Amino acid sequence: MGLLRTILIIALVYYGIKILSRIFAPFLIKYAAKKAEQRFGGQFKGFQGKQKQESPLKEGEVTIDKIPKTKNSNKDVGDYVDYEEID
Repeated sequence: MGLLRTILIIALVYYGIKILSRIFAPFLIKYAAKKAEQRFGGQFKGFQGKQKQESPLKEGEVTIDKIPKTKNSNKDVGDYVDYEEID
């Protein structure tokens, strides 16, 4: 009798959590999305405001903030060997 009662309680708790999660999951997801938007949106707003204050550019002007690094190939790797196909 005790085993049956325990299994019944576990099943009721499982289905109860399942039903409640279907009801409250959309609210929790909306809340989490709103919090993430506030957190990330604040960072981008600060970046955009900072960028506008630092360098007011005229239309058509171009600035380069960073010089790209060139890849240096190692010339001492070896010789190129051309091959011929033998029939």
